[in-house]
Amino acid sequence: MAGERLALDQIAVAYVEDPLWRWRGLIRMGRDLLRDKVALTGAAICFVVILSAIMASVISPHDPRSGYIGQRLKEPGFIDAEGARYVLGTDQQGRDVLSRLIHGARVSLMVGVGVIAVAGIVGTVAGLVSGYYGGRVDDLIMRIVDTQTAFPGLLLALVIITMIGPSVRNIIIVLSINGWMVFARITRGIMLTIREKDYIDAARLVGANDTRIMFRHAFPNLMSPTLTLITLELARIILAEASLSFLGLGIQPPQSSWGLMIAEGRDYITVAWWLVTFPGIAIALTVFGVMTVANWLRTVTDPEQRVRATPAGTGSG
Repeated sequence: MAGERLALDQIAVAYVEDPLWRWRGLIRMGRDLLRDKVALTGAAICFVVILSAIMASVISPHDPRSGYIGQRLKEPGFIDAEGARYVLGTDQQGRDVLSRLIHGARVSLMVGVGVIAVAGIVGTVAGLVSGYYGGRVDDLIMRIVDTQTAFPGLLLALVIITMIGPSVRNIIIVLSINGWMVFARITRGIMLTIREKDYIDAARLVGANDTRIMFRHAFPNLMSPTLTLITLELARIILAEASLSFLGLGIQPPQSSWGLMIAEGRDYITVAWWLVTFPGIAIALTVFGVMTVANWLRTVTDPEQRVRATPAGTGSG
């Protein structure tokens, strides 16, 4: 039986043609990224945001939560009596805008990773089960998905947040409830196409149970589309968190959030344009970077897209 399982594993690996998870494929992807200037720009933006989020406590020039009323609404480049520079100015409470932006990146990344983890796991498992078993199980799961999809996502989030209260944990829960259906639909669609493949039949013949078939042999085929979906969903999550914070139902003071910064600064936009402009730019650039990387990942991991993107007469190198 051990020999049969080893042979089965080899068959499954042979059917997984996604180069993303091979070293040679990773090297090729690196070369493709360096040649694609737009994708490289997006990746650089994502790298800066992620690094800022991780190193926020180290690289922030000032405490994002404390300020001095005597230094409120100072323009970008302001230098106080002690020689400390406020590169992006100060807000209505005298807090450093740059430091708040950096810590806002940490909140966005924390919420994004949390939602992707919860929604991705729940949705992927639901999609695998739905697509693999079909029948009544598929009907039940898809009816749940269809019913929830019928409600506007932001409206549903507003209702739930109003009931349970705003906090980072509750935002992750609410956005996960809104996001798992996308993963379930994509996973189910792929599972429906591969459940009749020869290597799935071979797994059944040698006695592999359903759980092993789904997660050991079918799941590797989901890696590429799931990775692309994760990046797309991350952009949506960033916008959703910013929207909730802007409406006062997301991140609460004194924590920093880009949406909260815009909400707090809108009353001063005529006298302190930087309070709204810089958080808005941060959101726009981050979403642009994530969407650009998502589009590039879709191109390099989809064989049909790679063929279309490759000029005639060029080789794969």
